[in-house]
Amino acid sequence: MLLVKKNISNILKILLILGFGYFFWLMLKITLEYIPFKTEVSFLMIKQTEVGQRAEYLYFFYTHVYTSIFVLLSGFSAILRKDFGFKNFHKNAGKIYIFLILLFAAPSGIYMGIFANGGILSKISFLILGCLWWFSTFKAYQFARHKKFKEHKQWMWRSFALTISAITLRMWKVIIVYLFHPNPMDVYQIIAWLGWVPNLLLIEYLIAKKHI
Repeated sequence: MLLVKKNISNILKILLILGFGYFFWLMLKITLEYIPFKTEVSFLMIKQTEVGQRAEYLYFFYTHVYTSIFVLLSGFSAILRKDFGFKNFHKNAGKIYIFLILLFAAPSGIYMGIFANGGILSKISFLILGCLWWFSTFKAYQFARHKKFKEHKQWMWRSFALTISAITLRMWKVIIVYLFHPNPMDVYQIIAWLGWVPNLLLIEYLIAKKHI
């Protein structure tokens, strides 16, 4: 019985790695579209007003895009931990993850949220997301420094739930557009919240049930 449980656990871990690898590759392909610096591709095609009128917008945009891909990778590497045979990577990966979010990815994301598509509802959502992302990561950092590793782990999970909103947002977009064909601006308003709220609620549930 124990052997069966162990085999199931190993299979789930492999599926988790493969699943993340697939979505990470999709995110990497999106990131590569902006290398070298391009202002008329993908998302930037609908942000030409900001590109033309705000010289700083592109700096924040590229900072967010280029650092977020490493945030995803380092965050998942930290989660792998010793259970996946990557024990020695956990601490260093966590440091990279926290450093990139606090100094680059979250602040640039908050700035971009001010100019989010979809009107005031989308802007509020992305601003809350950016602030919670920074705050949860900072709390994880604080607890790690004070060697309160249970609390550190919980806040890191909250942070990572917000990190993968970059993935879940796009998943919801595909589902909603395929099923309902709504107005593009309506889509932005919906996925702006669906991208991160369910993620965070799930993590809070798991924490409450002591699964994390």
